[in-house]
Amino acid sequence: MSRKIIEKIKIKNFKRFKEFEIKFNDSINLLIGDNESGKSTILNAIDLVLSGSRSKVESCGLDNMFNSEAIRDFLASGKKYDDLPTLYVELYFNDQTNKDLDGKNNSDGVKTHGLALRCEPRDDLSGEIKDILKQKESNFPFEFYSITFKTFEGSSYTGYRKFMSHLLLDSTEINHEYATKSYIKTLYNNTVVDESERNRHQNEYRKHKEAFKDSVLVDLNSRVSSDEYSFSIRNNSKANLETDLTIKEGDIDLENRGKGRQCFIKTEFALQKNQKELDAILIEEPENHLSHINMKKLIDMINKSENKQLFITTHSNLISSRLDLRKSILLNSNSTIPILLDQLPEDTAKFFMKAPDNNILEFIFSKKVILVEGDSEFMLMECFYTNTTFSKLENSDIHVISVGGTSFKPYFDIAKELKIETAVITDNDGNYQENCVNRYSGYKDTNMAIFSETDNKISTFEISLYQNNTKICDELFKTGRRTLSVQDYMLSNKTNCAFELLEKKSTEIKTPKYIEHAIQWIKK
Repeated sequence: MSRKIIEKIKIKNFKRFKEFEIKFNDSINLLIGDNESGKSTILNAIDLVLSGSRSKVESCGLDNMFNSEAIRDFLASGKKYDDLPTLYVELYFNDQTNKDLDGKNNSDGVKTHGLALRCEPRDDLSGEIKDILKQKESNFPFEFYSITFKTFEGSSYTGYRKFMSHLLLDSTEINHEYATKSYIKTLYNNTVVDESERNRHQNEYRKHKEAFKDSVLVDLNSRVSSDEYSFSIRNNSKANLETDLTIKEGDIDLENRGKGRQCFIKTEFALQKNQKELDAILIEEPENHLSHINMKKLIDMINKSENKQLFITTHSNLISSRLDLRKSILLNSNSTIPILLDQLPEDTAKFFMKAPDNNILEFIFSKKVILVEGDSEFMLMECFYTNTTFSKLENSDIHVISVGGTSFKPYFDIAKELKIETAVITDNDGNYQENCVNRYSGYKDTNMAIFSETDNKISTFEISLYQNNTKICDELFKTGRRTLSVQDYMLSNKTNCAFELLEKKSTEIKTPKYIEHAIQWIKK
């Protein structure tokens, strides 16, 4: 039997999404975006549909689940019963040879495998709903909506009939007792035991509790003066094997570990191989509470995981790049249209996987970017911008990013896909034609441009800076004790010289012409 995979999700009127559709990778899916972009909403939607839990929907509240814009539009209209908005989340699966999943009960109207959560006005209560809609107040009839979980074949299902085993790991609730118990219960039921073994465990646990009551509490109850009352052991749905289970690391319970360690243990436990695999794991911002070293270990674990479909939300540059940018789904708070990077060249994706820590997410979510080679250009860029435009860089939509070298091509590949306006400020290293023209001949898009000194003798930023600011630099860096020329000294002490110029002469510094042109180009 083939692996169970979620191939696509379709959403209507669920939280921030009025209409949303995205196809998934069968291994790792990185949901990357700014705050309020919908990353957590997608995980929540998948979790609700796979769980088949009406109580989960009710605990969220339909008034919180419905897209607020859809509700406002309806209330501002004629408020006709036939125009009431509906909500659905559909998960489309690969062919699982399960006839119970196969049907046309989906918004695509095609015969395929899948599950759906739907919230619709109840026709049997149409009279009551119409009475509410006649009211002058802006009163939406959430309480008169049905909540159904159905397969594409048309059959209803609940959490007791799972078509796909999954686990949600939410680091924001790492210390929440209910979330921890739910995590342990899910692991136990889905990855450790089969149904017959689970029933035997529960039976034995109940017998031991009865035995404790009959053997240990009997003496205590013999001293209770009343024949009507006695001490006993709680034995119901809120006190059973599954509620009492915990996970230990060494001799310490999971819930007694620190937040970072809990996050790491839970993820490691879920990703490890078991005789009965989880089909999908949903991980909410795994970087929370983790040190840099543990985050790298976590990434290594995720990369080595097999036979599981992963959905991971993240703000982390490290996680985004190391887990392959081609598996990213980019979301933006100003749009509900997802962007995929699956067309990135393989060598570009590998570059970011191997490169030193970078600001890739800052680049991806910028409208306009100036890329510079090193720290000295980065430190002085705000000064250059102000002296050129007479305005503050911080008030623009322009981000300045130092890439720590001359590896601009991978950034251009991303800029090409995402239409990011990108100005590269670079040294010609003694050969302008080869290093600044021929090297980037394959990037002719109007949203990308290279800026450098055209004179091969002015091979680096520091030489250009000195020649444009000779008097200032001589004043600051020429002393009787120095044997190097001022220009050579600046080349040997790039960052320190940039910092001193910024601190002492920021308003007097003349911007090199090629940098001035870059600023004017990106600002247009």
